[in-house]
Amino acid sequence: MFHVLHPSDQRKGAIAAVEFEGKPYSAGASFFLGDLAPGKGPTLHKHPYSEICVVRSGQARMTVDGKEIVAGRGDIVVIEPETAHEYTAIGYERLEMICIHVSDRFIIERLNY
Repeated sequence: MFHVLHPSDQRKGAIAAVEFEGKPYSAGASFFLGDLAPGKGPTLHKHPYSEICVVRSGQARMTVDGKEIVAGRGDIVVIEPETAHEYTAIGYERLEMICIHVSDRFIIERLNY
């Protein structure tokens, strides 16, 4: 069996061009397709599973486990389970990033104190 989700069937998110949860499709992964203007991004949070971020264009200032990095086009950032992280699009170009959640659904624990 297979599924095709045409653009009209895809769910949009607050900061994502596409939010895909795998559970309804028997897929073991979920992802966000981020398309963010400079200055935008999610605040500090963590997940009980790994997250893999693939930067397609632009730059992200990321804080991962208390360490700040800048990820740019072509970079892959692997964030281990239960690791606090956040990112913000920086520079002049939009940040296009695929964030793969190794889970069939999103589990996001916000850490804004």
